[in-house]
Amino acid sequence: MKKDLPVSILFYLAAAYDGILGILFLAWPMCMFEHFEVTPPNHAGYVQFPAMLLIVFAVLFVNIARKPVENRNLIFYGILLKVSYCTVVFGYWFTNGIPVIWKPFAVCDLVFIILFILCKLSLCPKKASV
Repeated sequence: MKKDLPVSILFYLAAAYDGILGILFLAWPMCMFEHFEVTPPNHAGYVQFPAMLLIVFAVLFVNIARKPVENRNLIFYGILLKVSYCTVVFGYWFTNGIPVIWKPFAVCDLVFIILFILCKLSLCPKKASV
């Protein structure tokens, strides 16, 4: 078994997760709000642009999964994506409140942050001993 196989599996999972969410919010943004009984924004574009960004990151995660060692530098951008989302959601969650629709995604992204960091560290080149 290859050492980087768990990294590949994780990033294929992240690609599927973000890709599916991106597609759902891109194709049916208002249905998602209706399903979760959340007041939607006044224009679908406010949701569709971030949805397209999730699809872009899904492509990034597929590229990491295909060649984890060669593309380890891209993991940092995935960490930034997840930190950005968690910062906003947890910030509102613990202060002003936020609709429940966003909370499970923040918890999942927090787990992804931890796993991405562990993967990044595991793929760092080892320094030669003197």
